[in-house]
Amino acid sequence: MATDEELLTRSRSDASSFEPLVERHSRALHGYFARRAPGAADDLLAEAWLRAYAGRTTYDAARGPARAWLFGVARNVLAAHWRGQERRASATAFADEASSDPWHAVDRRLDAAAVGPLMRQTLAELPAVERELLLLIAWEQLSPTEAAVVVGVPAGTARSRLHRARTRLRAALGPSAPLSLTGDLA
Repeated sequence: MATDEELLTRSRSDASSFEPLVERHSRALHGYFARRAPGAADDLLAEAWLRAYAGRTTYDAARGPARAWLFGVARNVLAAHWRGQERRASATAFADEASSDPWHAVDRRLDAAAVGPLMRQTLAELPAVERELLLLIAWEQLSPTEAAVVVGVPAGTARSRLHRARTRLRAALGPSAPLSLTGDLA
């Protein structure tokens, strides 16, 4: 069975080599979108695959695994979606404030409703890169090295920022913090 990296490289000259990537990673990418923009997840997934296919010649295996590259494409699609929502909301005086707030969806999906407001506040206070690293690792189950590729920082920097984010979450939430986000800091 060919690796993701081999398939992505091969897809430059053989378009059918891209199809197994779609089959392997659609579920994970859809989950990424569903947790961040629930109402638009299907459309965002389609857009991500279109952009990944169109940009497959830009993939460089030396910069990291194909999975991380795909999540990077997904992150860019999501960012464009949020920018579009913000533009539409500012153009419409009656826009619903919650529709442009990506963290509103985080509140609704937290397992422990009792820590929802504090979790939302704490996540919102984290620097954007730390928050994204934390969520890529906790929700998308990427490794710290893969998440580093997605956000465009060195792996060591990602680990340092992840540790800092987990420490802040643990301090803010105390013993009620979900282990999947805060990790084992002992």
